[in-house]
Amino acid sequence: MDIYSFAPVAIVLDFAYSLVTALATLLAPLAGVLSTAAAIVAITLLVRTLLIPVGRSQVRAEFTRRRLAPKLKELQQRYKKKPELLQQKTMELYQAEKASPLAGCFPTLLQAPVISTVYGLFILQSINGHSNDLLTEDVFGVQLGSSLISFVGGGDAWPGALVYLALLAIIAVVAWLSRRAALRNAPPVSDELPPGMQNLTGILSWMPFITVIFAAIVPLAATLYLAVTTTWTLVERAVLRRRYEKAMAA
Repeated sequence: MDIYSFAPVAIVLDFAYSLVTALATLLAPLAGVLSTAAAIVAITLLVRTLLIPVGRSQVRAEFTRRRLAPKLKELQQRYKKKPELLQQKTMELYQAEKASPLAGCFPTLLQAPVISTVYGLFILQSINGHSNDLLTEDVFGVQLGSSLISFVGGGDAWPGALVYLALLAIIAVVAWLSRRAALRNAPPVSDELPPGMQNLTGILSWMPFITVIFAAIVPLAATLYLAVTTTWTLVERAVLRRRYEKAMAA
């Protein structure tokens, strides 16, 4: 079943479509033919601003895991032959520290409907039974509804492909910086874990690069959205991490 065709979701999506359309009209005197692209950027920034508390919760959970990592490692070494007691002591540690092993997960799940709704605006050809006219607008001669693959396949690769390449370059740089940050801020890996599990953090650190692949096959509107939202996330996490590091050092 297509989740976007589910009546409640379709209604919310249609409202979001009307909001972006109205925003594009409002920006037209300033942005001209780029008003729709500007509206996509603006609505993305607005959504990310509203989701700052989620980012704050995720970074707080990250610092909690780093802070508790040495204590958890000590428990694992002390009770490695007593798994039931290890589980009990682990939960007692979390309770004493007023923390949760699932900290940051619930806020992340809460933001999923918001992110998927906004993303749907930029990939669907029709919304709630009517055409998605956002995807018919152009950015420097490239239709927002065309993907890089379809655009190049149409034979008019240059100079329009530069629009895609610029956005993909931004997403790739952000992915690289995000991977570095993830490795730098990951909690220490326990020596008790199997070698495969010890390498899991390094493997997962490559996940941001999957966004580059998606960005190359989705409509340009979605590529623009991904460029803005990933850049925002990178900067937001850097600011929040710096703030928490200063708070811990104080």
